[in-house]
Amino acid sequence: MAQLPPDVEEDECLPEYRYLFSPDLLQDKVAFITGGGSGIGFRIAEIFMRHGCHTVIASRSLLRVSMAAKKLIAATGRQCLPLSMDVRAPPAIMAAVDQALKEFGKIDILINGAAGNFLCPASALSFNAFRTVVDIDTIGTFNVSRVLYEKFFRVGVLSARISPLPAAHLPPHPPVLQDHGGVIVNITATLNLRGQVLQVHAGSAKAAVDAMTRHLAVEWGPQNIRINSLAPGPISGTEGLRRLGGSLARVSTKALVSPLQRLGNKTEIAHSVLYLASPLASFVTGTMLVVDGGAWLTSPNDTKQLADFESSSAKL
Repeated sequence: MAQLPPDVEEDECLPEYRYLFSPDLLQDKVAFITGGGSGIGFRIAEIFMRHGCHTVIASRSLLRVSMAAKKLIAATGRQCLPLSMDVRAPPAIMAAVDQALKEFGKIDILINGAAGNFLCPASALSFNAFRTVVDIDTIGTFNVSRVLYEKFFRVGVLSARISPLPAAHLPPHPPVLQDHGGVIVNITATLNLRGQVLQVHAGSAKAAVDAMTRHLAVEWGPQNIRINSLAPGPISGTEGLRRLGGSLARVSTKALVSPLQRLGNKTEIAHSVLYLASPLASFVTGTMLVVDGGAWLTSPNDTKQLADFESSSAKL
């Protein structure tokens, strides 16, 4: 069995790293990562940077991404630009992307990692709570993808050749094309593959993102833009596991009934995202890569957990 890649629980860089891919796999590329200040997004940024990439990490909390950027730069020696941005606000996204392009001159990779989630039965879920998750996960993913498409990824006409001669005297000359393209990886989930208690809001939002992945892959593929989804399973050392996993005993039980009988770690997810974002996946687009140790195949729905929630009168 392959050796498990190292990881640490906290939002800290790895004390040591063993390369499984070429160290220059993303040499001098630039990645824009939403939700890059913590959890899986932080580790994706670190692994990308260890493979030669510069990064932009964006979050609503400037303090969080600023602290994360200092750690990432110190550990990898690559550049990292922290930006405050709400994926629900297109003007803020435009300003952030402009700032990133001013700093680096290009953006090659977009990782849509910003998300919101919590446990709640549908019967107790407020209209506003459902809309908030869809706004962040689904609409936020479209907003950032659309802005980056317009500002850099899109292949289009920049200008024609400029000449002082009248147009009638100019020889035929094709317009100058902006030839960029790019890669988008959307971080989704397996919630929508079978239905899961307490997760109608997040499952619906992520299902829409997976559909968006396929639609955009078809529309933007001719412009050399690859788009894929990656669905992590239960991952140790993440806010998601702490908030959604329940008690330690419940987490351990869920891990043991999965085919690989353990939780995944953030480095494993980052390696899978690295594959999708790199030339290794040059002919892969419009698909969803599930990275959960097979958990979605075997993990049962926790109906007792549903009963516990429904016995409470709390409304979100």
